[in-house]
Amino acid sequence: MNVQLDWTQPWLLPLCDAAAQRPPVRFIAASELPTGEAYEAFIARTGKVPTRDNNLHDHFNRLIWHRHPRIKQRLNDLQAAEIAARGIGATRGAVRDALTLFDENGALWPDAPSVLTEALATRDWQALFVTHRALWRGQRFEIFGHALLEQLATAARKSLTAHVLLADPLSLSPAQWAAKPFLPLPVLGIPRWWPANEDPAFYADKQVFRPAPLNAGHRP
Repeated sequence: MNVQLDWTQPWLLPLCDAAAQRPPVRFIAASELPTGEAYEAFIARTGKVPTRDNNLHDHFNRLIWHRHPRIKQRLNDLQAAEIAARGIGATRGAVRDALTLFDENGALWPDAPSVLTEALATRDWQALFVTHRALWRGQRFEIFGHALLEQLATAARKSLTAHVLLADPLSLSPAQWAAKPFLPLPVLGIPRWWPANEDPAFYADKQVFRPAPLNAGHRP
């Protein structure tokens, strides 16, 4: 792993002490994953997570296992149950697709103020990031997806967008996951996450801060 991580970045701060916590799994060499066995099924069967050495993507996955062991365990249990029921096909299916999307690219936002979630649901970026900017102070918004963390660490750019989950991931049923209960949020628009967003004109870029589709339902 040849990347020097800046642990003062706001998206990494929640992970600073993660390694001190013990997850319910062991990390083993990626080469120990048997040929033909699905990654998630192997973890469920053995309690071991195949991990590549010196690989930033897998490093962040390990840290998220430390930081959020119950959520990671729940996601893996659901993945394994889907594999056991349906096998491995050409596509993952709706449930596994949603679980993978959140695992790789998700964000957690517990106790988000209703005025901000309303703005996020309607993609009212001006209200979310400018009008109600002061409400972001002290918010417990946290990147969960290890692929998104990797991108922020190596190629941070305005367009990086998280799939935000406002619900408790431990409480969602497979059917609820299949509905993809996420809201898109360009994370470098979060106040104090990127110097350029101090200028309100930052949010005028409609290629990144897109309006809600005309046929989109309201999802508070």
